[in-house]
Order: sequence, then structure tokens, then C-alpha cells
Amino acid sequence: MSSIYDFTVPKTDGQELSLGDYKGKVMLIVNTATGCGFTPHYKPLEEMYEKYHDRGFEIIDVPCNQFAGQTPGTDEEIHEFCTLKYHTRFPQMKKSDVNGENELPLYTFLKSQKGFEGFGRGPAALAMGVMLKKIDKDYKNNPAIKWNFTKFLVDREGNVVARFEPTADMKNVEKAVAELI
Repeated sequence: MSSIYDFTVPKTDGQELSLGDYKGKVMLIVNTATGCGFTPHYKPLEEMYEKYHDRGFEIIDVPCNQFAGQTPGTDEEIHEFCTLKYHTRFPQMKKSDVNGENELPLYTFLKSQKGFEGFGRGPAALAMGVMLKKIDKDYKNNPAIKWNFTKFLVDREGNVVARFEPTADMKNVEKAVAELI
């Protein structure tokens, strides 16, 4: 598979979402969690969705429980949490792995297109670096998803143009989305 449009993502109803259905749209693909310090990212994500969806913007929300078990519960419980607490309207996919032998093929592709480039600066970036060094001493040198709320931005032609770590300022994420709309 050589194009983002060749991939599918499992939906909560057992069907597959074809990313080919999103040709010509800007996509933000994000692995999410309901019990994480970055969970409040749902608010600016929903604000972006409301602001840009009618102009061709889609969010692919992939709940993932691989990082400190911060996404417990069923797909239904995750959806209920997000819609009640953050009023999300963008679709959520089936809880899935983004690293390892059971990772979604989409994530294998995304990581091959945009590897890890660091957490940036600031207290959150420093804390993430310290924590990850305990888990994986070589974390800086591999493309693995490091934590919840890693975001990949895909342009209207299907190119993966940016990777935002969870420590990225959501204003910078929105600025990058707006530039593609």
C-alpha cells in the first residue's frame, strides 16, 4: 500500500472506514484516550471540527489503550464519555493498537511517513522525555507513537504533511490545519 487512501480503519459497528472516502479532504488522525493528562485536547479538536468540517476537514479518532491503560472501557463507554464531557461530533473508531504486532496497518504507514522529531520545549515536553526514557532508552531514535494524542495531518492530496506529538500546542495544530483548508 502506497497511499493513505488504500487504508481502512475499523469502526465501532464492525464495519471498515475506507480513507479513500476522504479523498480531497484534510484529515487529522489522532490516537486518543479518556483518562490521560492530554484528554482535554478533545475540546480544541471538536472546535476545529466544528469550524472546518464544512470546508473539507475530517478527524479520524482512534482510541488506544496502549499507554498506561488510559483508555479503559468499551467503545460505547468511550463514545459516551467523549460526547457527554467534550460534546464531540467527529466519529470515533474502534479501540485499536497503534504500536506493536497488532498495530493498525494505517499506523505502520503513518509512522513511515513522519517519524518522531521530539517533544519540543517546555515542562510537558521535559516530563514526557523523562518518563519515556524509563520505558524506552532509545525512544528518540524510533518512529513509534510515544503517547496518547499524537496527531498526523494529511493534506487534500493524501500526503502526510505533519506529525504533532501530544505536547504540541493545539493552536499550532489548528494553524497547520487552517493552512490546508
